[in-house]
Amino acid sequence: MQPDKKTQICRNSFFVTVAALLCCALWGSATPFIKIGYGLLLPQKNVPSIILFAGIRFAIAGILAIALYSISRRKFLYPQKENWGRIVKIAAVQTVIQYLFFYIGLANTSGVKGTIISGSNVFFAIIIAALLYRQERLTWRKIFGCLLGFAGIIAVNLNGLDWNMNFTGDAFVLFSTISYAFSSVLIKRYSQYEDPVIISGYQFLTGGIIMIAIGFGFGGSVEIATSAGMGVLIYLAFLSAVAYSLWGVLLQYNPVSRITVFSFVIPVFGVLLSSLMLDEASSVTPVQLIVTLVLICAGILVLNFGTGKEKT
Repeated sequence: MQPDKKTQICRNSFFVTVAALLCCALWGSATPFIKIGYGLLLPQKNVPSIILFAGIRFAIAGILAIALYSISRRKFLYPQKENWGRIVKIAAVQTVIQYLFFYIGLANTSGVKGTIISGSNVFFAIIIAALLYRQERLTWRKIFGCLLGFAGIIAVNLNGLDWNMNFTGDAFVLFSTISYAFSSVLIKRYSQYEDPVIISGYQFLTGGIIMIAIGFGFGGSVEIATSAGMGVLIYLAFLSAVAYSLWGVLLQYNPVSRITVFSFVIPVFGVLLSSLMLDEASSVTPVQLIVTLVLICAGILVLNFGTGKEKT
């Protein structure tokens, strides 16, 4: 049967590339804005306050996604009753578990190692999609494409890389990465039953409320005393609402491997935007950036070449 117009657009290579890169650019911009937000919004930068900050951000992201999508559809949108359980599952793995482990782990490891470990989410997403949920086939082409992209992440972080491992730091970031990989697969699976934008909005709202409760419960505090601080919070919420909703739509119509490989670009955007926005010395050389972009682009091309016959 001939795919409808929306399906054809969402599977078009140009649209997929532009939309996925937009998502990655938004996520990459989160790093400098989060660091700026720490200075503007957190009187004490401890774990409960960071979790509270993240919870407020994601709760607002959920409200924005629901409101904007409802306005565009000219009616208030909400999940079907039977899909609430699925939304809670995604909220648990994508928002609550992922960010609890990520923020605690990142406090106990270097940014370089955190970036590299986080980059492994593409491997886990493809393995989970192929071996656990049977959503697509695991092929040597996919493995090779992932290795190219991962090599790009290592190249951009090579100057600050060390090989010492610790449990509460490196392992926690790894747990966060696995949780995120599961969320990508679950979003693709559950988008068969519910609009992915509705899923994103309500899972953010649910997960955000849970994280707010955890942050408050352990004594966290956030002070929104300036317009700059409010602006940072709204931007972080907006980028999450837009990027995750658009990412969910891409996953709905394409194989997990075709979309998640673009995640390798996020650290590149993070490095570039952080160097422009933050008063931090960058150890990344132009040669490293060129090598990184070549490797990541090669990985993306490998995983996007000949995907028309893939099981979706």
